Amino acid sequence: MENQKIKKINFGYLLGYIFVPIILCAICFTIGIIFFPKGTMAVILFMVPVFVSVMWWIFGGNFLFKKKRNLFEAMLDKEGFKRNQTFYADGSMIVVDIENGKIGALFFWNPFQTFVLPANRITNVRVDDGRSGSGFMEGSSRVSFLFNVDDVKIRVNTFTSNQRWRMDSDYILTGISKADLMVKILEEARGNVK
Repeated sequence: MENQKIKKINFGYLLGYIFVPIILCAICFTIGIIFFPKGTMAVILFMVPVFVSVMWWIFGGNFLFKKKRNLFEAMLDKEGFKRNQTFYADGSMIVVDIENGKIGALFFWNPFQTFVLPANRITNVRVDDGRSGSGFMEGSSRVSFLFNVDDVKIRVNTFTSNQRWRMDSDYILTGISKADLMVKILEEARGNVK
């Protein structure tokens, strides 16, 4: 497990997440058109798959990710992984065992594969405040901490927004503070690899 390559995206899961509901809708529409051109069953075959698909896209992925996240945390506890710091982001979860120099990771687009690796495999740990613009237009809409595992860059957002905030905004400063803390913790874990 400690030598496995990090894979942030499982393309089979990603394509299934998007296209399986679409295919299900197409099959139900076809059955409805061919066998039930009128009536209640036609309405059911047209409306229910669309409703289920939309609910899956809105809630299903998050529900599955949270379930896998809970299972991953239980597995780490069972294996004696001391969770000194756990950071939950919108698309990932990073767990750090500072004392034993280990990192655990789980990604939204690859929820069926968990990663536990020695912290000395991570390099280039840094904060990205997302600063752009100049003068009164200077600001950010994303703050994150980044690190590389082998050749894979991992970005974990500590703050995201659909609008730009000034760099002295409490949102940006809190995001930077969280990112700084995670960088220090990751660096400390790197120094404790056994």
